[in-house]
Order: sequence, then C-alpha cells, then structure tokens
Amino acid sequence: MTSSQVRKSHPPVGVLLREWRAARRLSQLDLSLDTGVSTRHLSCVETGKAQPSRETLARLADALAMPLRERNALLLAAGYAPQYSENTLVTPALERMREAIELIIAHQEPYPAFVINRHFDVLMANQAAQRVNALLMRGQQSPHSNLLRQVFDPDDFRKVIVNWPEVAQKFLRHLHADIAAVPSDTTAQALLDEVLAYPDVPARWRFRDVEEEPAPVLNLIFQSDLGELRFFETITTFAAPRDVTLDELRIECAFPADAHTAKVCARLAREAPAG
Repeated sequence: MTSSQVRKSHPPVGVLLREWRAARRLSQLDLSLDTGVSTRHLSCVETGKAQPSRETLARLADALAMPLRERNALLLAAGYAPQYSENTLVTPALERMREAIELIIAHQEPYPAFVINRHFDVLMANQAAQRVNALLMRGQQSPHSNLLRQVFDPDDFRKVIVNWPEVAQKFLRHLHADIAAVPSDTTAQALLDEVLAYPDVPARWRFRDVEEEPAPVLNLIFQSDLGELRFFETITTFAAPRDVTLDELRIECAFPADAHTAKVCARLAREAPAG
C-alpha cells in the first residue's frame, strides 16, 4: 500500500490518536504521564507536525488499550505496515488454536457452547447447542447467524426467552461496552441501530447505564416443549493473542442452572441420532 493509498483509506494518525484519547477521557498530560512521551510531541503528532515512530505508536496504543485491529489501523495511518496478522480459523496458521477451540466446545457436551466474534456472529457451535436450538425452535431454522439478531428478532429465539427484557439488556450492555472500547467500530454502531429498531425495544436502551445494575449472574430462561430450561453462561477469551481473529473471539459456554435443565440436555444427547 502506498502512502497516498493510506491517506485515502485511513484518517490521519493524529486524528485517530485524538479520537482515542477523547474516548478514553485522557488529556495530553494524562497520556504523556502514562507513556513517557512529552506533551509537546503528542501535540505535534495530533496536529500533523510530527511523525511518530513505531515504538511511540506501540506505547500510545498500550496506554489507550487499543485492540489489535485498531493498532493495525493506527500503524497504517502513520504509513507503517500492520504488526498483527489476521487469519481465518480454517487457515493452517491457526490450526492449533482451532483445535483448542473445538476441544473446548466438544468437552462442554451435553451442554451448549458456541464461538462468536466481536460483532456477535456465531462462527462455531457444538452439537448440544444445535440440539437445544432445535428443541426451542421446534425444528425450525433460525433466520439469523448473529446472536444479537436472534435475541431481538420477534420471529427468532426472542419468542421463547421467558425473561427477554433482562436477557436483551444484558446483550446490549455488552454491545455498548464494545462500542465504548472501540469508538471507531462503525459495524458495531450499525448493529446497535439495527437491533434497537426491532418492535417493542424501549428507546431508552440506546443509552448506556439506563437500568439498574444487573445481577452478578443472569439466568437465560427458555420455554420449550419439555418445560422451562434455565442456563447461565461463561465466556472464555484468548490471553495475549497475536492475531486479530483470536483477539476478537469469545467462546460462550452454557451451563444448566437447575436439575431439570441438566436432565433435558442429557436426554437430548441420548436420543440424538448416532454419527
């Protein structure tokens, strides 16, 4: 990529830094103290009068807690090559990581587990998740492969979620937090606009922290032909990833919150066709 192409596809590096500093509510002095970069140099970088080195950008990105994708964008905006690769899970480069993920979700049986990216797209799911989904939807296929759309669309899983307001707000809190953490993520903002446009979604949910603080553990309660199913979830992420894809992955594992749900999951596993 040439320097002219970088300028066309990315805002100036100074603009990006100023936006991230504002999002983190840091003054130039705050950022200077955190990084050891002088306020004078920061000011010159933000106004385009100085060119930051790769080392300086790395220190600034650390202090601003920028995700890997945004660190690459920062480097590109400054005219440098990106530092972090981005591979799909099916590429040889991530073969071992993919095997680890498959092992985690397989060991979650007979309880559901699935893998999502930062925009809540479902990338992988174990057989238990498919069995429970088939039970809840009475064999019908979900029209969406995105978890948020599944939760908010009245024609999808929303219709079988008994405590939908609490569950929907839980997911919105995650989405609001993601947008706050990555203010340049226009895809996440568009997803927020989309789910808020579904029927009977309160307008006040557009804003963060409008409801009381959530309970430490939220049960997801579903109605099914085998009675109510209650789950709670845990989220697993990769520690210190060096790839953009891994940095944005979350593994969500559902555990039964009562004995009845555990028995139903075990029954579905026993009755599942072999192979």
